[in-house]
Amino acid sequence: METVFQAQISYNQFLSAAGTPLQALPEWAGKPDILVRYYRNMVQLRQLDNKIIALQRTGQMGTYASLLGAEAIEVVLGELMLSDDVLVPYYRNHGLQMLRGLPLADMLSYWGGDERGSASATMAQDFPNAVPIATQALHAAGVATAIKIRGEKRAVVTVCGDGATSKGDFLEALNVAGAWQLPVVFVVNNNQWAISVPRSLQSAAATLAQKAIGAGIRGEQVDGNDVIALHESVTEALKHAREGKGPTLIEAISYRLSDHTTADDATRYRSNEELKAAWEREPIKRLQTFLHTQGWWDEVQETAWQKEVAQIIQQGLDSFLQRPPQPVEDLIDYLYAELPDALKEQREQLIRNAQPGGNHHE
Repeated sequence: METVFQAQISYNQFLSAAGTPLQALPEWAGKPDILVRYYRNMVQLRQLDNKIIALQRTGQMGTYASLLGAEAIEVVLGELMLSDDVLVPYYRNHGLQMLRGLPLADMLSYWGGDERGSASATMAQDFPNAVPIATQALHAAGVATAIKIRGEKRAVVTVCGDGATSKGDFLEALNVAGAWQLPVVFVVNNNQWAISVPRSLQSAAATLAQKAIGAGIRGEQVDGNDVIALHESVTEALKHAREGKGPTLIEAISYRLSDHTTADDATRYRSNEELKAAWEREPIKRLQTFLHTQGWWDEVQETAWQKEVAQIIQQGLDSFLQRPPQPVEDLIDYLYAELPDALKEQREQLIRNAQPGGNHHE
């Protein structure tokens, strides 16, 4: 018997959970600029996340999917993607969307149930959130196909959770991306829980990154709480895509520190001990510790930034709360290219009923 194929999956990590270097750092990490920006952005996303959950609890926001624990993944992708790259996100990427220019008020509108938040002019060619699990991977493959046909040096990035890797959509997207050598980067936020199903029950594979092997594409694991490791992995994957060298699958190991959404109660299926241990590995404290030891961040800067972030968030919130309601005719206007006669009558009736003194029982 002869071996016809062998493969291995690498794991990339630079900072320990305690914020100390585990190996020689890349040259760019020897300066504060990028790392301080990563830290500031992560702090902003976490404070925003806390604010939105408070809004949901007081009835001012719809069901919300927290990004708590995934901040490092969001800020690194937001930093390294170029403006003409295309983001095909899932429902936990609103931090990344904002870093790519989506106004806070538009992001809040989406979670408040106003679909105008999915059609912001600032999104350019980026896609809106995908709620169905893993379908965005196929959309990303389609976009990447168009980019390749046009001969453009652009990358497509799509993100999903660990549970999505069990879906046929995900595996089909990997397969076509490999077969056609598409310029797409698949990022798996392996936060250990697909709602109430733990990673250990989702797949017998030792890693999720090795699912890339069957598709013939690059695959690697990275510490998803380590911005330096993420920066290195994402930089290489994006370069690979833009240069026409094909796709990459990055499995970023993180942990969902929140409930799955505000409609979930994670205490019903995971232990407090597990959650407490995960908090010891979270990305913000890890980077803060490293910055402190380098003399690049201190308590005065922290206090000032927390105060500034609170003001930024409040301004966005005020803009969202003051936004006029969505026109009632939007219920109908975007269903057909040409509106059927029957709906024209219903549309007129909706508008009449929405007006002050309208016949709401007509």
